[in-house]
Amino acid sequence: MAVSEKKKIDHWKVIAFYLAVYDIFVINLSYFLALWLRFDTNFSKIPELYLFSFCKFAPFYTILCLMVFWRLRLYNSIWRFASYDELLRCILSSVVTTLIQIIGITVFVQRMPITYYFIGAVLQFGFVVGIRFSYRFVLLLRSRNIKSDVAGINCMLIGAGNAGQMILREIRNSSEIHEKVCCIIDDNPNKWNRFVEGIPVVGGRDDILANVEKFEIKKIYIAIPTASAENRRDILNICKETNCELKNLPGMYQLASGEVSIKDMRDVAIEDLLGREQVKLDLEPVFEFLHNKTVMVTGGGGSIGSELCRQIAGHSPKKLIIFDIYENNAYDIQNELKKKYPELDLEVLIGSVRDSGRLQAVFSKYKPQVVYHAAAHKHVPLMEDSPCEAIKNNAIGTYKTAYAAMKNGCERFILISTDKAVNPTNIMGASKRLCEMIIQTFDYMIKHHRENDLVKLSAHMCVNASAENALPDDFRANTQYVAVRFGNVLGSNGSVVPLFRKQIAAGGPVTVTHPDIVRYFMTIPEAVSLVLQAGVMGDGSEIFVLDMGSPVKIDTLARNLIKLSGFKPDVDIKIEYTGLRPGEKLYEEKLMAEEGLKTTSNHQIHIGMPISFDYDVFMNDMCKLLNISYEEDEDAIIKTVSDIVVTYLPFRLS
Repeated sequence: MAVSEKKKIDHWKVIAFYLAVYDIFVINLSYFLALWLRFDTNFSKIPELYLFSFCKFAPFYTILCLMVFWRLRLYNSIWRFASYDELLRCILSSVVTTLIQIIGITVFVQRMPITYYFIGAVLQFGFVVGIRFSYRFVLLLRSRNIKSDVAGINCMLIGAGNAGQMILREIRNSSEIHEKVCCIIDDNPNKWNRFVEGIPVVGGRDDILANVEKFEIKKIYIAIPTASAENRRDILNICKETNCELKNLPGMYQLASGEVSIKDMRDVAIEDLLGREQVKLDLEPVFEFLHNKTVMVTGGGGSIGSELCRQIAGHSPKKLIIFDIYENNAYDIQNELKKKYPELDLEVLIGSVRDSGRLQAVFSKYKPQVVYHAAAHKHVPLMEDSPCEAIKNNAIGTYKTAYAAMKNGCERFILISTDKAVNPTNIMGASKRLCEMIIQTFDYMIKHHRENDLVKLSAHMCVNASAENALPDDFRANTQYVAVRFGNVLGSNGSVVPLFRKQIAAGGPVTVTHPDIVRYFMTIPEAVSLVLQAGVMGDGSEIFVLDMGSPVKIDTLARNLIKLSGFKPDVDIKIEYTGLRPGEKLYEEKLMAEEGLKTTSNHQIHIGMPISFDYDVFMNDMCKLLNISYEEDEDAIIKTVSDIVVTYLPFRLS
């Protein structure tokens, strides 16, 4: 049998009812007090005509006020979170009801004293706003009293601007954040010795260390999104000497919506200490170029390859093909992209760039229009121990992939190279220089209509695979080949940063090969932006180079990582110098002296003018190189590569 239950009234409706009763009382009290004050707080002096007029208009005014208040949502706002918007609506409601009072009682009843209108409006506004915002004020005081009773972490806030004020307000008002901002640092002298919401601005960056000690600071919030990369780096370099936990607001993007929150703060990353702005490229033409095209990424499961796939997948390619030899990486990026882009036409294929038959089958079936060639062996010490594999995978693999692209009508082929290809001292860098020379050779042969010469060499290179048939006499390739050269990528697989983090987590020691070794660094998004931009720039055979700022000492990088992890270098975590490894240079170069630079429309991207060489001789040398690599003669492969790449100074032969 059904049991009838009384419908429970929502709590907010009960509060709204009480507010309405309160408003009925105060809107009438306000104008009565206005009369009372007008006649020297003596009730007997109030003329009966004015008193009668007030009483006659009061019921109509009360009803109209409630309607205005309801229409402006003064009864269904959550007043514990009352803010600027609620205040504006309170002001608007007071203006409207004041006009109703002035016009209504004057036109329909009796003209009242001027002070009646003015004082009544002021009192009504005070009563209406006061009760509503006092609720929030009481809750705010209560939460601050509770926070003051709980032992919190002493914090320092760097930045007294808009972002800093938002962070300060959230820390002070949140019941979930048990922290206390004790002082603020700002480089603007005009703000020194002044207060932001009761917190003193104690000085500039030179005062950080002294005030950390004075206030026993344990945590530092850095909220200076408008500062330059150099200024942020300098401030971070000071902060990391304090052993405090550091939280950083990365950049201006949070301020675009006018909101900055604690959740936007992140741990200080090593790239924050590079001392240059992140490279920002206009990728809109890139994504227009890729729209509705079949795009293939070799090595698509690697650090650079997977980020390329993420960027491409989000901009409506006709089909995205991921080609990788390592199934675990390919499986991971496949799952990620399927989840994020369920409508994406995605093919994930396992195969090697050394396998001509597999490459031809894939290119023939899918006809990719754009190929990003990221598949390569890249670890310098490992390749020094296996030089034949470096040549087979990097150089021969690049040739086979470039040929498959040409034969199957690919529009654009982008090779991912490295600054280690410049005056290489290791086989990995030399193999990458060979890759660049291969790209230049393809571009030259196509422009001079010598595609069948490429066919002959390709047939020779098809080890353990059937040779390709000659191309038709009227075949004309239209593939454009370019290379992209950049330095070390922060956070990529095998880079020094993940290695250092593992060593720090294990308690050390952190191993650095040489105290003076320096490298150029860039982030994964920067590297991918450059690769994508290169896909729509140039006419073929160019080597695109990113302006990566000044090189960074690896020793400094290691010490900064140790400090950012809350330890002291050589005290908590020891640094050991292991000596340069075979093939390793103290410094890397972005261009060979012969190449020179040509500017582009983006001042952060340059084009290295290609060094000319005899392409016919080079093709014969590639045949020789192939044979030696499969004979596993390591000394011969080093000697042959050094003969071909004249700038190669092999460690073994030096």
